[in-house]
Order: sequence, then C-alpha cells, then structure tokens
Amino acid sequence: MAALAGWAALGGVWLLLLLRWRRRLVLGRSRAAASEASMRGRTALVTGANSGIGLATAAQLLRQGARVILACRDPGRAREAAGTLRTQLCSRASDLPSDLSDRLVLKELDLASLGSVRRFCHEVLQEEPRLDVLINNAGIFQCPYMKTEDGFEMQFGVNHLGHFLLTNLLLDLLKNSAPSRIIVVSSKLYKYGDINFEDLNSEISYNKSFAYSRSKLANILFTRELARRLEGTEVTANVLHPGIVRTNLGRYIDIPILVKPLFNLVSWAFFKTPLEGAQTSIYLASSPEVEGVSGKYFGDCKEEELLPKAMDDAVARKLWDISEVMVGIVK
Repeated sequence: MAALAGWAALGGVWLLLLLRWRRRLVLGRSRAAASEASMRGRTALVTGANSGIGLATAAQLLRQGARVILACRDPGRAREAAGTLRTQLCSRASDLPSDLSDRLVLKELDLASLGSVRRFCHEVLQEEPRLDVLINNAGIFQCPYMKTEDGFEMQFGVNHLGHFLLTNLLLDLLKNSAPSRIIVVSSKLYKYGDINFEDLNSEISYNKSFAYSRSKLANILFTRELARRLEGTEVTANVLHPGIVRTNLGRYIDIPILVKPLFNLVSWAFFKTPLEGAQTSIYLASSPEVEGVSGKYFGDCKEEELLPKAMDDAVARKLWDISEVMVGIVK
C-alpha cells in the first residue's frame, strides 16, 4: 500500500508539472506575439502598477519602448516598483537603457477617492502632451464591507466608479492622441454578478463575493457602452479577464494554516504568474492584430463570448447615466 501511495503521489506531481508546462507553452506563444510589437514613442498609463499584473504589464511595455506612467495609491510602493523595473530591465541588457528615467513616470492615484482621481487627471492633462494607452488594471478583491472616501461600497467604488471617472476625465487627451486604446481588466467572476440598481452601494445587503462579481460585470458593461460612444473617434475600448493569477489581490481571503501548503502547491501548478496574467493586457495595448477592434471581451489574447447579461445595452446605458451622477460628472 505504501508503494502504491508513493507511485500515486509521484504521478500526481508529474501531472501537475505537465499541466503547468502545457499552460506555459500556450501562454508563451501569445507572449512572443505581443513582445514583437513596438511601443516606442507611445505613452501608456497603468493603474495599480506597483505589483502583480500591473507591474508585469508596465515592465513589458517599457521593454517595448513605451513611456509608462505608474499610477499607484502608495508613493512608497511606487518607488519600490520603479526600482524593481530598473533591476529587471538592467538584467535583460548589458546596460540600463539611457532613456529609462524619461520613460518611467510615477504618480499618486487613489481610486477610492474621487478627489484623488481628479487631482491625478489634472496633473496628467497639464503635463502629458499625449496618452496612447490607458490600462484600468487596479482592483480590490472580496474585502469586508468598507466604504470609499466618498461613501461608496469599496469594491464598486474602486473597481468601477474610480476608473469610470478616471477614463472620462482623460477621454479628450486620448481622442487627441488617436489612434489610442483603453483596456479594462475585468474577471470571469462577472458571471456571478448582477446589477441591482436598487442597492448599488450594498446598503441593504452585502456579500463580498457577489460585490466583487458585480463590480467586474460593471467593468464589462462600462467598456461596451464606452466603445459605443467612441465610435468614429479612433479610440478603442476593450475588456479582458486575466485568468486566475498569483497576486496579493486575495489578501482578504483567510486560508487555514493546515490547508495552506496544499493551496500553495495547487496555485503553483494551476494559477498564472503575474507575467502570464498580464499577457492579454499587453496584447491589447500593443498588438497590431487588434488595431481598430473595440467593444470586445478577451482572454488569453483571444476574443471570447459573453453571457447575455454582460451584453445588455439598456443596462449598460442606465449604469453609465447613474455612474455619472455618482461621480459628479457635470455635462
């Protein structure tokens, strides 16, 4: 029996290795396609760029020659991220790129504060002559019930409303820089969400998993309505899911100590690394293959189908109108 158990364990390890190798092979093909695109002369803005998918996205865009604005809530962590990027780029070349200091810009942005979003956008509009790519990447995942500075439920406020205001305030700059691209990071978990206009702020009831899924559904509806409004402007808007990625996004999830070793093994085998999770964002930001493509939903660098509730144009328009009121956009 002991020998049988040993062989079963060995077989399980080999299966995990095979699955990990197969996933990396598939993602490697998409990474190669994206890395061939040049971003020289273009400016990209990435929210939540100090860690995880955002940091990996920024690193690859810098390698492709882009000027990248790291929009981060914590200035100290932004500086640490900049140091990490300099180290990564230096390790891939004989010398640190001489223009890196000009192509790496750090800015403070707290998406849980509409005042911070407005100050950030004012600075960008004052200082940046162009913006070619906006990547709405930052997010908060399944946190306990909390409110933003402006009194919104935290996940809806950060994941949707903060980015909604940010995008709208930067739209004119994006239009003036056309052809330009807007990329929104959502999640497959949108499938479990619903837009309840009677309780968008979760004041009647709150479930942290449902609230996250609702915010990710809102991301998709927002992107589709944005794409419709941008028709004819040469500004495209697309949304993506990165897959399950090993990042600090799950910091609010409690994992029992006894289960943690198994969870770590499973996550190593099945979860994507941040670089793997960033591939679709990089692809949509830089690939010539999606030039002019707008209003679509992507995963693993391919267009995917959406559930009907994510394609409800009437709900998308109503959500847009209500979001304008919530963030104080005056027409």
